[in-house]
Amino acid sequence: MGQVMIDHKIQLALGASLQAFSKYSGIEVNQMHQEFKAVFEREDNFLTKVQALDEVFNNHPQLEVLREVFFDMLMINFFSADVKKLEEDYLDSAEWEDIEEQTLDRGTELLNLLLYLNECEDEDIEPELEDYLKEFLLVDDDEFQDEYRIYEPVIAHQVLMESPLEEIAKVAEKLPEDSELKELFYPMMCFFQNPNPTTVEKNTIAAKAINKGFDMAVFSILESFI
Repeated sequence: MGQVMIDHKIQLALGASLQAFSKYSGIEVNQMHQEFKAVFEREDNFLTKVQALDEVFNNHPQLEVLREVFFDMLMINFFSADVKKLEEDYLDSAEWEDIEEQTLDRGTELLNLLLYLNECEDEDIEPELEDYLKEFLLVDDDEFQDEYRIYEPVIAHQVLMESPLEEIAKVAEKLPEDSELKELFYPMMCFFQNPNPTTVEKNTIAAKAINKGFDMAVFSILESFI
C-alpha cells in the first residue's frame, strides 16, 4: 500500500496539540505523534482510518478528551490530502453521503472553524469572529438556524473580544453541559481575541484555562492553521 501525504498544517497541528497537552496536563504524550501520523497517512477509505484512529485512542485512554477534535483533523486531512487521489466529484457521491451519515455523531464544531481558517488563508484575510459567524456560518440567514442555535452563546457574548480572559472563562463555565460549544468556547474565543499570542500571552491563556490540557491542545491546533 502507498501512503497518502499528510496535509502540512495538519502535521503541524498534530505535533503542536500533543506538545501542548503534554505541557499543560502533565501527561507525556509526545511519543504518540508517529502513531497518529501513521493513521493520517494510511491509504484506506475514510471509515477504516476512523477505526484506526479510534484504536489509537482506545490504547491511550489518557488522551480521550482529544478523540473528537482529532476526528475533525482526520476529516480536514481527508478533504485536503486524501481527496486528491479520488475522483473529482467524490464528495458528491453516494459513497461519501453514506460515510457522512455513519459519522453524523462524530467530531465537534472545530471542523467548521478549521474549514474557515483554510478559507481565510485562501482569500488572504485575517480570521475574525464576526466574519466567521456572519460570512462563513451565515448565522443571520433563516436557512441556517441550526448554526444560529449552536453558536448562540458566542453570538450573545461577542463583547468578550474586548474582555479579560477571566470573563471568557467565566462564561464558558456557565454554559449548559449539553451546549455543543461548552468545551470549545474558551480556546475558540481566546483564539479569536488573540490569534498570534506571544509566549507570555499564551502562558496567561493557559493560566486562566478551565481544562488546561484540552484547551491548550485546541488552541495550538488553531494556531497551526494561520
